Amino acid sequence: MRPIQMVDLVGQYQKIKPEVDAALQRVIDSTAFINGPEVKEFEKELGAYLGAKHVIGCANGTDALQIAMMALDLKPGDEVITASFTFVATVEVVALLGIVPVFADVLPGTFNLDPADIERKITPKTKAIVPVHLFGQTADMEAIMSIAETHGLHVIEDNCQAIGSDYTFRDGSRKKSGTIGHIGTTSFFPSKNLGCYGDGGAIFTNDDALAKKLRRVCNHGSDVRYYHEVVGVNSRLDSMQAAILRIKLRRLDAYGAARNTVAATYDAAFAGIPALRTPERSPNSTHVFHQYTLRVTDGRRDGLKQHLEAHGVPAMIYYPVSCHLQNAYKSARSPEGSLPVTEQLTREVLSLPMSTELDNEQLTHITDTVKSFFN
Repeated sequence: MRPIQMVDLVGQYQKIKPEVDAALQRVIDSTAFINGPEVKEFEKELGAYLGAKHVIGCANGTDALQIAMMALDLKPGDEVITASFTFVATVEVVALLGIVPVFADVLPGTFNLDPADIERKITPKTKAIVPVHLFGQTADMEAIMSIAETHGLHVIEDNCQAIGSDYTFRDGSRKKSGTIGHIGTTSFFPSKNLGCYGDGGAIFTNDDALAKKLRRVCNHGSDVRYYHEVVGVNSRLDSMQAAILRIKLRRLDAYGAARNTVAATYDAAFAGIPALRTPERSPNSTHVFHQYTLRVTDGRRDGLKQHLEAHGVPAMIYYPVSCHLQNAYKSARSPEGSLPVTEQLTREVLSLPMSTELDNEQLTHITDTVKSFFN
């Protein structure tokens, strides 16, 4: 059996190696390393895939969130409601800009923001909501957009883990995750469903005026070279990464289907284990399984992790400490116990290997190893 990885990037690369190698050589031969044709073509192709009018490449997903907040003119002292059960980057950029992160709890099944708790956390200082589409499915965006409209708030979607997911509204219409709010953001970190071979990110919007501001902020606050209208940043998606992403974008739906096949195998294997809760699927969203995350409800999560690793199966805890309990972000407003679902999840969640390259032998070993722990 081949060694099992959380994400098998080597195996994935081997299947697309000739295309990737040729694309990289093409960029080197052109010497158009910054904002070259590959970047422009990728932005067009990703926009067409998402149904987004504007796609702006940038250096990484963290920058994408920061640039979105800067383009919306959020100011120090403003409040932004987001999840505590997320990777820290979502909260980090809020704090870096002097904005106040306000944490709402998540739903125990989908791990995404609870719209009812968002509503409870709104104050006169609230300016935006940042839903995180965690582990591969879209948050309840219809409810969140309704709350935002009622209170005059901006919505920035953190779509770093769910690119390719489809959200269905009550009227039957559908949109891609990241294109429902005022701005969508994503990361192309190598382990993402659509990942490059370094750092990269993108921002999406259907608003022409916002798109102009986003591009300006990305480019040192400048529309015309050497003339700077606002304070900006230097954040660009380089041409080599864009060339790789163009190749992988054409396979994104196939990658999502492969991940769903793995998830279905896991679901079936664990259906009879009372201590395991398999991932809940939202009725409004498809799932692209950036992570396959179990809840281990009998207090033996850490023991299961050790058991898996002893048998050659990697497993990860996303996330062992929620943001509101991190030393950098603790506040009297969100003490321990204030987000009960979030805090319970940090004690129960465990993610299994999830890759487009997992084969039947590896999957059998993973599922048998999990089951043997509970026998």
